Amino acid sequence: MYACIGYFVPEYTKFSGDLSPSLGIKFSDVPNGLGALSTVPLAGWLQIVAFCGFIENTGFTFTQRKKIGFMLDASMTSEKAEPGNYGLGWIGAFN
Repeated sequence: MYACIGYFVPEYTKFSGDLSPSLGIKFSDVPNGLGALSTVPLAGWLQIVAFCGFIENTGFTFTQRKKIGFMLDASMTSEKAEPGNYGLGWIGAFN
């Protein structure tokens, strides 16, 4: 779903300003889809990958590290639960 949003939103809106002031690239110059791979500088891609790695390693919290990953408790609480249980009740809503 995020991939779809990431593709459709730039069709209708773009950030104002410069993506890379030193190279003279504006956000409006970046095409949608795979065309962005060749337009965004390598340093920009490295920042994106580093940020994603930081979020993945901290477990979506910035105060403590939690174990996350395959076959671990997805609710990220101190209680043990089955994989896929996000702690949102039996219908997946806060009830």
